Amino acid sequence: MGKVILLTGATDGIGFETAKMLAAKGHTLLLHGRNEPKLSHTKSVLAQQYREIVIETHCSDFSNLADVEAFASVVQERYSTIDVLINNAGVFKTPHPITSTGYDIRFIVNTIAPYLLTRKILPVFNSSSRVINLSSAAQASVNLRALNGDQILSDSDAYAQSKLALTMWTFQLARILGNDAPAFIAVNPASFLGSKMVKEAYGHEGKDLHIGANILIRAALSDDFSGFTGQYFDNDRGTWTQPHPDALDEVKNKALITAIEQILIKQGINNI
Repeated sequence: MGKVILLTGATDGIGFETAKMLAAKGHTLLLHGRNEPKLSHTKSVLAQQYREIVIETHCSDFSNLADVEAFASVVQERYSTIDVLINNAGVFKTPHPITSTGYDIRFIVNTIAPYLLTRKILPVFNSSSRVINLSSAAQASVNLRALNGDQILSDSDAYAQSKLALTMWTFQLARILGNDAPAFIAVNPASFLGSKMVKEAYGHEGKDLHIGANILIRAALSDDFSGFTGQYFDNDRGTWTQPHPDALDEVKNKALITAIEQILIKQGINNI
């Protein structure tokens, strides 16, 4: 039976390859992107090949938290059940790393936007749903001053910290919400895959994107990933393993979530 799957960052890289593989399996796809023409092109490509499936697109700029909140409201209003959320959208390098509200875009897009989206649409999940968060092998202890926009980081430091922060809230929500909530799983899809992000950051083609897409499909759908809420799968090693130690520290996880929620309140977003 087909599932309803929400995939963010679906127009490029791993996201696009994952969307194609999910379409081939006959699932209903809710595809997110920040660029309407690219979203339309993605839908057109998939619909031409897989005419029998339902594909809906949603345009939202994840660097704008008000836009994310509006997107989440549409999802919650329109769908009674989401079986899988894949938080794939991310950014590494950009000409404008600081948002108009004074925050590092890596923390906003890679950490806070998926947190906001996930929390806002929790009512449409059930205990058999899954939230798959794209972590990374690059993980570094989170500087809360940088998260709050009070310290400037390099591209690589901001990315590594934002990906650890994503992993930390994955673990903490799994701990808080327990078995009656969706499973929360952090996945490193593999290092140096050939995405646009990797090409811009490191200047080389990278490895086959299908490596990352395949593991996301497994994480979203396979029974092999059942019963692993609050866990980290490292596709470089091909197994479940321990993330950065900070993600296992409940005190640090709580402090991170408190900081995230304070930022949301400052941006006028309440009741998450």
